[in-house]
Amino acid sequence: MENSRPCQSCRKRTLVTDYETGNKVCSSCGVVQEFDNFQAHIGGITGETGTYIHIGKSGAGSVNSYKENKIYEAEKVIEDLVFKLGLSVAKSKEVKSLIEKITGAEYGQGKWFPVFVGACAYVVMRRDQRILPIVQVAESVSCDAYELGRMISRVVDFVDLKLPEFDIVYAFESAIKRCPSFGKVSDDLIKRMLQQGVFLLQCLIKWFVTTGRQPMPVVAAVLIFVAELNEVHVKIDDVANELHVTVSTCRRRYKELMERLVRAARVLPWGKDVTVKNILKNAPSVIQYMEMKSMEKSQSQSQSVELFQYDMEGLVGDCLRKDGYDSLTREEDCSTSYLNQRIDYPDKFQISHESLSVIYSDFLDEISLVKANAEVSKGNKRRRKNFDIRLLCTDWWKGKSELSKKLVLKQILEKDVGLDATPPSFEKGCLANGKRREKIKSAKLRIQRIMDPTNAENAALSGLENSRKKRKKVQVDIDWEDLIIETLLLHNVKEEEIENGHYNALMALHVFDCMNS
Repeated sequence: MENSRPCQSCRKRTLVTDYETGNKVCSSCGVVQEFDNFQAHIGGITGETGTYIHIGKSGAGSVNSYKENKIYEAEKVIEDLVFKLGLSVAKSKEVKSLIEKITGAEYGQGKWFPVFVGACAYVVMRRDQRILPIVQVAESVSCDAYELGRMISRVVDFVDLKLPEFDIVYAFESAIKRCPSFGKVSDDLIKRMLQQGVFLLQCLIKWFVTTGRQPMPVVAAVLIFVAELNEVHVKIDDVANELHVTVSTCRRRYKELMERLVRAARVLPWGKDVTVKNILKNAPSVIQYMEMKSMEKSQSQSQSVELFQYDMEGLVGDCLRKDGYDSLTREEDCSTSYLNQRIDYPDKFQISHESLSVIYSDFLDEISLVKANAEVSKGNKRRRKNFDIRLLCTDWWKGKSELSKKLVLKQILEKDVGLDATPPSFEKGCLANGKRREKIKSAKLRIQRIMDPTNAENAALSGLENSRKKRKKVQVDIDWEDLIIETLLLHNVKEEEIENGHYNALMALHVFDCMNS
């Protein structure tokens, strides 16, 4: 017998080896013994090795080492992401060299590595003042924008790099050139829109609309405005999707731009009639005034307005004298030309009979011309109702102002465009303070009415005696803010502190602390 160990079934020492399976079998009862076929493979420098695991290899059937395979997979991830972002060959090399510098040429694997590659691509483009939206990179690497932002911050801190400030003018120039919505626009019109857009963008910088805001929605809003100004039909949703920005934010920036232009138009003779709804039709005159205002050096405001009025009269006159519009204004020109010849003091002028006959003959000729064009004027009546000065004044944009070119912040703030606006957040804060001030007054009246009801009853009786008419009850809506203000006033909190609106801090300081004590 090969083994002195007894059988697990019959307890006889009759175990033999089955050479086909390697198991121990009892020759007496035929029971196969359990867990008796393990053979230890002990190997050293020259000994045997394992069947499925080999130190230094990437797996079964592979001849590459683990490091070589890791580098190969990492390079595939880098090439794929660089291709999605549309980077050039030179920029791709810069991204790869930055990755090698940070990882020590070890690269990496896992879900974090594509996010790291996207962060390096963003840093490389931003370092060279190139536009690469962080939302686009986040979509390419399938991660959240905030996660990508944290990775970008870690990359910048590791390489000890200070990124330059975001150039919103360059962002506008790049956006108008690479957006598919403006692909069919002519080069001359693109150049004109570029100058107008740069002018409006730097005016928005002066008006603090871009302060503390995301820059790309402002770029999208200006793009939409200059497109509508030059009759290029684009949708704000399409432009927002192409620039990877939120549509609602673009609409708010677009509204803020129109509100600033409406305020700038107040100085014009017809400025009281300019609203947000018709600012697009009045934008040529408003922008022309702002352009002229930015070019003047040491003129007073009244002189600049007079100069603008004179220029507008000449501009409109030149436009109305163009071919194709004579039939629309011929009648008015004829009537005004002869009405202006009415003389209040005829003794001052000596006109011969021959001159009067010539003037009268010319008048008859012009009247006949007006009658001949009457049918044409009636046919164009509907077109005259929808008359837009932009169709006539196609040369209102001069582009001679320095604001049409890129300037530094100090130069922008020194320019005068006819409007000195405060930041939108400051204006909203002032409005909120005013509303809270009114709520404080109403709360004080309610508290006084409750604490001293006799005065309220006397006032009511006197009112009934003065007028026997039935008075309707005035319904006053009280919300949670009114209740908080009443509570704070009852705890002797200063009104100046309540106007700031820090209700949580005031309640914790003056109300809850008193209750705990």
